[in-house]
Amino acid sequence: MEQKFAAQLYTVREELAKGIKPVFHELKKMGWAGVQISALPEGHDPHEIAAVLKETGLGTAGMHISLDRLENDLENVVKEADLYGTKDIVCPYLPKEYWNQEGYKKVKMSLNAIAKKVPEYRISYHNHAFEFETEIDGMSALEYILKPSDANLILAEVDVYWVKKGGRDPLSFIQPYANRMPIIHLKDMSNDENEVFAEVGTGKIDFIPILQWGEKSGVEWYAVEQDVCPGNPMDSLKISLENLLKLKEQV
Repeated sequence: MEQKFAAQLYTVREELAKGIKPVFHELKKMGWAGVQISALPEGHDPHEIAAVLKETGLGTAGMHISLDRLENDLENVVKEADLYGTKDIVCPYLPKEYWNQEGYKKVKMSLNAIAKKVPEYRISYHNHAFEFETEIDGMSALEYILKPSDANLILAEVDVYWVKKGGRDPLSFIQPYANRMPIIHLKDMSNDENEVFAEVGTGKIDFIPILQWGEKSGVEWYAVEQDVCPGNPMDSLKISLENLLKLKEQV
């Protein structure tokens, strides 16, 4: 299973701004099998990223691409996906003007249209907690966007922290997305009233049944993201990986 553990680069966004190559090498040395492409410095050269991926042997656990780029720069997005050796393209966040029934309906239509244009790639949606605040057709906006059906081409990239933050049980929530979630986002929630981001295995989320489900349900990458770290993000990623390697022994 350790060959499926990937570091989400948003975690180390400040480090990347100082130099991409040393960050990738340190993550590889730490033991990560891959990275999820996100938060690269403005003006970066995709060919440089591809070269460092090849040099380090890190796999690519998909890439986070803004809705704006997906709608207006799709040709270059898929070129980057090819360079990075991935078929997974994920919409990671929605501008606030979409946080309503009409907005979510537009997003679902748009992402399905994009998926039809590039059928050889997989288009997924990554959640936060705000999607649980809007109801559409008797379900949360997130469940509406991800509703499993042959007609819906949008795959899930469920973030278990944000599901819990939204008041739902992560293990129960992911059940409908078996074989519709190539990548899952793992992050823990601190075991106190603050419920802030925490290193995997240090908080209140039980990851063993989630990993067990993932191994039976087509998960190809477990991407670890920690939006805010108490100290050096590299130290936080090291703790998360060490704990995941222990947890996998119980799966």
